[in-house]
Amino acid sequence: MKHLLIVCLFLLAYGPLRAQDSTRVRTAAPADTNVKAPANADDLLAELADSTTDAQELLPKKMVFTQRAFWGPKGLLRVTKIAPLSPEGREKELKIRRTFLVSHQVLGFVTLAGFVAQGILGSQLYNAKGLDYSRIKEKHETVATFINFSYGTTALLSLTSPPGLPTSSQKRGFSSIKLHRALAILHLTGMVTTNILSHKVAKNPELKPYHRAAAFTTFGAYAAAIIAIKIK
Repeated sequence: MKHLLIVCLFLLAYGPLRAQDSTRVRTAAPADTNVKAPANADDLLAELADSTTDAQELLPKKMVFTQRAFWGPKGLLRVTKIAPLSPEGREKELKIRRTFLVSHQVLGFVTLAGFVAQGILGSQLYNAKGLDYSRIKEKHETVATFINFSYGTTALLSLTSPPGLPTSSQKRGFSSIKLHRALAILHLTGMVTTNILSHKVAKNPELKPYHRAAAFTTFGAYAAAIIAIKIK
């Protein structure tokens, strides 16, 4: 019994020592040098930065707020996956932009013709009386409705068109585009003012000179904006 106990103690002591003997640990197989090691954190960040830069370069840095709302990196058409941001998609968008801007110019001239007709009717209305006044006023209101529709459509075609190509540097100083946009703010303000005063003239005849002045200012700014876009 005593010898059996000694043997058990010897086995219990020898077992851990054998497990801890480093000479008996099996060496690991050599690594396969043909397998490419995974990219480290710096490489992954660099790839992400490159992809982000490429995505940003597809769009210009400066866009009209309406363009950014629809066509920006997080715009409505991007979020809904209707127009995903990609090089192929941008090619299609540039074609859509051209169609929008050509339509914008055509409707711009149509609206300008409406302004001319409205100016003629407005001058006749100031001197008309009786049945002539009612007849001319009806035509004047019809043309006003047409102008409001064509003017609004012309503006929307420009404000919602896809953005153009990104530029490496922002052009400084005078340009026809900057003049066109400044005049657009002026004739938009005049358009709103003219419409507000047109509804108040019937009850306040003393507002007629202001209504007329606003109408002619709007026409002048609008005509100048069309001419400005042709300046090279």
